[in-house]
Amino acid sequence: ELSAYRHIAGIAHDIIAEFFSNRVIVPGITTTDDVVWWIRQRITDLGLETWFQPSISIQRQKKEQAKSREGDNVIRRGDLLHCDVGICYLGLCTDMQLQAYVCRIGEDDAPQGLQEALHRANRVADIFMAEFRQGRSGNDIVDSAMKKATDEGLRPLIYSHPLGIYGHGGGCTADARPPESAPEDIRERGKYRLYPNTVYAIEFSSTTAVPEWENQDVGIGYEETGAFTEEGCRFVDGRQTKFFLIK
Repeated sequence: ELSAYRHIAGIAHDIIAEFFSNRVIVPGITTTDDVVWWIRQRITDLGLETWFQPSISIQRQKKEQAKSREGDNVIRRGDLLHCDVGICYLGLCTDMQLQAYVCRIGEDDAPQGLQEALHRANRVADIFMAEFRQGRSGNDIVDSAMKKATDEGLRPLIYSHPLGIYGHGGGCTADARPPESAPEDIRERGKYRLYPNTVYAIEFSSTTAVPEWENQDVGIGYEETGAFTEEGCRFVDGRQTKFFLIK
């Protein structure tokens, strides 16, 4: 299953790379709805299924957002895009949230502050996954990871869940959300202990103030497929370390 999972996660990554590009997105014209329905059609054309409606969201500098009409979902230059996509294939599910940046005219990459936000999110992932040890409860894992990440000056909120034949599978849940924004039994479910040869959505948000955006807080919604084995917790098909760029 783990061998197949790498193939399945690779397909999901390829789909994301395809729609987070100029092949699908034309700045100033394409809307988030356009991209969502392109994703659904692409998944259908490949003979696959999705276990939830894909989503595309935009973060934008406040002074630029003020120029937009209410309900305007056109993707524009300078936007930070976020997707949430999960496919099902060969009886197994993926769940991924990745980011893209829409370059302004003359830019070849995202502003350094946004790149630092993604780097800090990856550091949260490292801290969190290092806490995966056989026999620990989900609550122990997430509480320790949140403390270590916060002690490093990071601002995470972890809400990871098992993956497998169901998108939200049974198993070790590690969720630090407060009671008002999480299922009421989340801490009870977090008592379940970690077993090897299990797969998880390494899912959380990480907040960073971005100097180029007048120190506006930017959240990186991070989600990647990871497997826990006797060798530790590792990503099934790698992770995002650089933004997809739309020019």
